[in-house]
Amino acid sequence: MYQIKNRIYLNFDKTQKSAVCNYLRALTKQNLSLGVSGVLKKFTEDEKYYLELNASRFPFLAEVIDNAEFLKDTEDYIKECVKYYEYKEKQKPLIQAQKEFDKKKRKFLQEVKMSKESPTKKQLYYYDRLCKKYNIEKKNTEELSRLDLKNEIERILNEHSDDYKNVD
Repeated sequence: MYQIKNRIYLNFDKTQKSAVCNYLRALTKQNLSLGVSGVLKKFTEDEKYYLELNASRFPFLAEVIDNAEFLKDTEDYIKECVKYYEYKEKQKPLIQAQKEFDKKKRKFLQEVKMSKESPTKKQLYYYDRLCKKYNIEKKNTEELSRLDLKNEIERILNEHSDDYKNVD
């Protein structure tokens, strides 16, 4: 898509070219189902309408809107945009799978880190309170890691979660 930008709209300045390309890209994304010719038709009709009202975002298009070279450049750019968005749509499952993998990897690395650290004061206090509340014999927490204590707390909460559901 970036290579085509160098070949199109050679008579526009940098700002004008950027504005038209950004607008066309957004228009293509919104109307991907129309296809290349449909997006081109929509763009030209909209711009002609706004030029007649003197309310166009691109007043510099007034002289070139019906020019064959402008229409060919616009069509070429829309084709590239359609290809880009179709490619991106095909890549969605792969990107989603990579995100899930990264999420699992971060969780694993966090657990590895926690397994090497000693428990926090908050964890120790919470564990003590849970043991008192449910009359559970406390384990020796000196040799437990932060991860071990977290898992122990989760186990206690899971075992006694029915206590909250049965209370009326």
